[in-house]
Amino acid sequence: MWQGLREKFHPKGCELVTVALDATGGARATSFLEKAAPKHPALIDRHHLSARLFGFNNVPSSVWIDEQGTIVRPAETAPRPPGQSPRDQGPLPDGIPERMRGIAEEAARINYDADDYHEALADWIEKGNDSEYALSPQEVVERTAPKDADTALGQAHFELATYLESLDDHDRAVHHFRDAHRLAPGNWLFRRQAWSLEPGPNRFWQGPTPDDPDAWPYVGDWLADVRSVGAENYYK
Repeated sequence: MWQGLREKFHPKGCELVTVALDATGGARATSFLEKAAPKHPALIDRHHLSARLFGFNNVPSSVWIDEQGTIVRPAETAPRPPGQSPRDQGPLPDGIPERMRGIAEEAARINYDADDYHEALADWIEKGNDSEYALSPQEVVERTAPKDADTALGQAHFELATYLESLDDHDRAVHHFRDAHRLAPGNWLFRRQAWSLEPGPNRFWQGPTPDDPDAWPYVGDWLADVRSVGAENYYK
């Protein structure tokens, strides 16, 4: 998907850089990168430092940076190209678990605005900072959400949790992931990373399994939380 965008826009002087946020130290991300064999710079960020620096709260997100290294659009949703969202994948097969069906149905309700985003991206690449979609430094600052003390503390708990995961100390990592979720409830990256690190089938379910619901160590899960906030607000 991203390689296709790179091939489309690279001849126009635009470079795409992808960053995989992977607290396993790159073990999972590397397998995907090896299969994709990207021609663009493809980085792995085990402690989500790029997310903190650029203000990402969910994935996929993007920032636009011009030739001078100036951000002309701050963090925002980077939807898949038109025709590649979950809602375009056709009907679900029979016999899949009810939870997985619910996840797929909620994912299909998420607003992507793919047409608008990709039209704006193409316009900026063609016109540079003369594009109406390139923001002034003041507009970039105004659109960048400030962090309060709780959010900053939540970030600290999250980074400590990812460090503990690198030491294979999962139980203590869970403790700090919980604090990160409590202190920064609007940050889906904190939640999704923690959920994906659960052992066994839990990480694929992104929540408790019917066979052992008590094994799930978190207050929320993907399906329950998306239904709580509304799929239309998932990327806001």
